Amino acid sequence: MILSRLNPIAEAVRSRPRQVEWVMFDSGRHDRRVNELKRLCRAAAVSIRYGEAGALDRLARANQGAVARLAVREYRPEEEALAGMPGTRFLLVLDEIQDPQNLGALLRVAEGLGARVVLPERGSAPLSEAVERASAGAVERVPVIRVTNLRRFLDLIKNKGFVVVGLDADGSDLYGLDLTGDLALVLGAEGKGMRRLVREGCDFLARIPMKGALASLNVATAAAAAGYEAIRQRTFSAEKS
Repeated sequence: MILSRLNPIAEAVRSRPRQVEWVMFDSGRHDRRVNELKRLCRAAAVSIRYGEAGALDRLARANQGAVARLAVREYRPEEEALAGMPGTRFLLVLDEIQDPQNLGALLRVAEGLGARVVLPERGSAPLSEAVERASAGAVERVPVIRVTNLRRFLDLIKNKGFVVVGLDADGSDLYGLDLTGDLALVLGAEGKGMRRLVREGCDFLARIPMKGALASLNVATAAAAAGYEAIRQRTFSAEKS
């Protein structure tokens, strides 16, 4: 995988330097951000290369003076979805999010929420450079779990104490639900939403109240709105106890 933006390259060097094969710098660039990335690479013992601007452009046209080659980002095993202290676990379950920009934005939201992300094996965008760019480096920090059968996975985590809440326009008001404890928040693809079997596997269906004329939010915006309501409830509950 090729990365061409400075922030995602820096996140990769910090979080998984052994999988960064090399970083190539524009030999004509010596600005502050590029020099900081060079120092970070040296500290992490990441191989540094130099090339002319044309050489970098051939690898990635929209680069910022550096290009990195990484091993393909690995998915975490299914059992890692259950990691963490019971009562505090938080999952974003993404049902067939195929747009890499949306997936990247969702990973960025998940990083802010402290949530793990679960994807079905089929029908989801791969962890590509486009996802890396859209996530602003969050893909390097968020555990991403891929499961073979999403409905079966939901049944499994319910047996392990999770409450599964699916975002759906026909659901009840999100703000009336208890979102504390182990929580899996399920989001479907824009347009078609959750698949039927996934929808039926949810304990509750919830909608985000809309006061304007538009009927729905972008999937990443919806994840942020619902996710931070969960964080608000969980924080208040912890302070109260």
